[in-house]
Amino acid sequence: MLDIKLIRENPEKINELLKRRNPELSIDKVIEIDADRRKIQAQADELRAKRKNESQKIGMMKKNGENTDAIQEEVRALGDEIKSLEEKQVELDNAQRDLLLRTPNIPDETTPIGQSEDDNPTVKTWGEPTKFSFEPKAHWDLCEEKGIVDFERGVKISQSRFTLYRGKGARLERAIIQFFLDLHTEEHGYEEILPPFMANAATMTGTGQLPKFAEDMYKCVDEDLYLIPTAEVPVTNIYSGEILSEDDLPKYMTAYTPCFRREAGSAGKDTRGLIRVHQFNKVEMVKLTTPETSPEEHEKLTRNAEICLEKLGLPYRRVALCTADIGFSANKCFDLEVWLPSYNTYKEISSCSNFGDYQARRANIRYRDKDGKIRFVHTLNGSGLAVGRTFAAIVENFQQEDGTIIIPEVLRKYTGFDRI
Repeated sequence: MLDIKLIRENPEKINELLKRRNPELSIDKVIEIDADRRKIQAQADELRAKRKNESQKIGMMKKNGENTDAIQEEVRALGDEIKSLEEKQVELDNAQRDLLLRTPNIPDETTPIGQSEDDNPTVKTWGEPTKFSFEPKAHWDLCEEKGIVDFERGVKISQSRFTLYRGKGARLERAIIQFFLDLHTEEHGYEEILPPFMANAATMTGTGQLPKFAEDMYKCVDEDLYLIPTAEVPVTNIYSGEILSEDDLPKYMTAYTPCFRREAGSAGKDTRGLIRVHQFNKVEMVKLTTPETSPEEHEKLTRNAEICLEKLGLPYRRVALCTADIGFSANKCFDLEVWLPSYNTYKEISSCSNFGDYQARRANIRYRDKDGKIRFVHTLNGSGLAVGRTFAAIVENFQQEDGTIIIPEVLRKYTGFDRI
């Protein structure tokens, strides 16, 4: 969440940055509640001091044999007044915290200003869009023809937007996961994590999924547990409530998990194939860094995701998300978009975000610097990569005129075959 001290000291600047996201955003209500809360706190402190003074008088009066009934009644009245103020302060504290939890991060000064995804500038491209000497097929048609993804039975078993991989399709999906994990651990220096696939509300709140996006989550009935929407949630929260040493930073962690999203706001979008589903596999990269190194580490993390695509030979582009398109908790984000012939355009396959100290404040992840000062870490994460979309991109980009699908060379030691 945003730092209340920063809000107090720079309200106009914070409002300016928030309005780059959305003109309707404002922290005016937060400032108003904060002023009331601090006023009540001052009143309560004044009454506590008065009660303490009067209580000391009672002791002296009793010592001198004087009647203390009147002053004791006054002290009781002060206590009732203090209790009332404390209850009001708790109410305001909760209201302020709820507002801050629902207020997005302020964008970094280097984040492009824009009003929609159409304003996202392309930073780089790699490779050329795939050209064919024949009419290419969409991955959903190829998958059904080859029997590698059974969309119909996936829906029968669960509901719409759930898929069933089988045969060489299941093996290719597993190969992609293993390739990404090996690449990140053996070449990029990440520690492999296998976290729980369910997380409690505090963990979901720590990374910004709750309370804002509750409707997008799968919630377990009668339990404080949610199916995770991404490995970012459990992995970032590994160190919640802890104080690390600066010598421990940066921390690089990578994890494979299935991801579960209700996609409540995506009705009618990408209804066919593997692009937008309720359950999908993903390999995630997460970093905890110092504030000074997070911009450099953000670039490195994005580059790690790009290397995945380059080793697979998949054309892609990097775009910088504008202020209207960055995620709720992020202050800066690069999206990597892979070329998908069926769409005749690029589709997102990785979002690489820097959150500054926004998530760390929510999850209370801190470190002790070399001068002994306790500071909040910066958190970063990115998909490395979304596996289902990688699967779709491989099927579409490497399809051949004879109907076969060539497997990228780097995956063949995992699949055991070079084509489908």
